[in-house]
Amino acid sequence: MDRHLINIKDTLFQGLAKLNVLSGSTLTLFVVDDELRLVGSLTDGDIRRSLLSGKALDSPVGESMYRKCRSITMDDCDVADIKELRKLGIRLLPKLDSDGRIIGYMDLTKQLNLLPLTAILMAGGKGERLRPLTLETPKPLLKVGGKSIIDHNVDAMRRSGIQKIYVTVKYLAEKVRKHFEGQQDITCVEEDQPLGTIGAASLVPLTDEGNTLVMNSDLLTTVSFEDMYLHHRSHKADITIATIPYQVSVPYAILDFDDGGGVTGLMEKPSYSYLANAGIYIIKNKLLKELSPNVRTDATDLIEQAIAQGCNVTNFPINGYWLDIGNPADFKQANELMKTIDGFK
Repeated sequence: MDRHLINIKDTLFQGLAKLNVLSGSTLTLFVVDDELRLVGSLTDGDIRRSLLSGKALDSPVGESMYRKCRSITMDDCDVADIKELRKLGIRLLPKLDSDGRIIGYMDLTKQLNLLPLTAILMAGGKGERLRPLTLETPKPLLKVGGKSIIDHNVDAMRRSGIQKIYVTVKYLAEKVRKHFEGQQDITCVEEDQPLGTIGAASLVPLTDEGNTLVMNSDLLTTVSFEDMYLHHRSHKADITIATIPYQVSVPYAILDFDDGGGVTGLMEKPSYSYLANAGIYIIKNKLLKELSPNVRTDATDLIEQAIAQGCNVTNFPINGYWLDIGNPADFKQANELMKTIDGFK
């Protein structure tokens, strides 16, 4: 039997023995009936309280278990519910089939959620501004903090529960393919010609329904894919654009005029704040499937077309770190900051 499972007829003593074996991991047992259906949970605290109340060690665990054990059913689980359970401090979450039988677990200390997204990482660019670093190494495979840039993003996607990731490749494609060789959740898709910042998504076999996370692979960010998806869903968006604050400072006094050209005032060295495109999107599959195969298309083209068609396009401000590693100075900065950024330690 699974080391986290205990039968409802087993004794408290057997429960203590099983919990002792679990030392160093999540100290929770899940109580099941003879058909392996979940009926409760058992911790050392539950046993301790039962013993203090007068129960004997040979008492069945069914008399001491916690009956309102939290779980998820794989064909009916919700992202917001899983997030809330994680916030409550639940570490191990049983996965149930439609009959209530345990078929596995989510370790919420390692996997944050089960986002219903496909992901596409754009990794076909030459990274010319980073030469000579990119003469022999594709930009996404450059290492920051001892790990390839693209692997930081792949790991974040996996932690969010994204189960299928496509990587679009062109420049030094074979090196990227070899990097991901043997990783079953990753498929490399190669462009025959440069297809812009989103055109390669037309090569990915997406379903008609659902949403896809599209992201430049050379970004370093702590963006919450979970929160971005929940924002996308709550706004019933067709496209959600992750954004970052961008400030422009004018080093001169700016004049205001009336209709006749007279000066009505001036502002000394003003600063203006904007939200800039961060190169991370959640897009409905139906829009991505409208992309013409082998036609160069930038993300801005798709977004402008969607707006013209009356689609719902929203923005999601990134609350965290974001860096587009575009030049050697950015690359150096990323390596220097890596040890101090929450989410990358």
